[in-house]
Amino acid sequence: MSIALAEFATLAPSVVAHPGGGWQGGPGWLVVLVPLLWFALFVVVVTLIGRRWRHGGPPWAAARQAAPTAAAEGVLAQRFANGDIDEVEYRARLEVLRATRPPVG
Repeated sequence: MSIALAEFATLAPSVVAHPGGGWQGGPGWLVVLVPLLWFALFVVVVTLIGRRWRHGGPPWAAARQAAPTAAAEGVLAQRFANGDIDEVEYRARLEVLRATRPPVG
């Protein structure tokens, strides 16, 4: 216990004189490092977003592509419900609609 007290007694004036832990040289490399880290984060985010757009289009494009097919199926179902077309024609047209549906994602 006396060794710890002796170490504290020798370190205390140093801590009081330099409260930052003895970091006397100023910010040093942090002036360069912090902006580089922010720039790297920005590059990663832009790269990931760019990849997503190149390979799958914008996130809302899938909803836009699926909407015409769903609307066409709704019109077809309404015509079948009204009796404008019979079941054979309904199923044949529905099969054509689903076969020509654009791939999502």
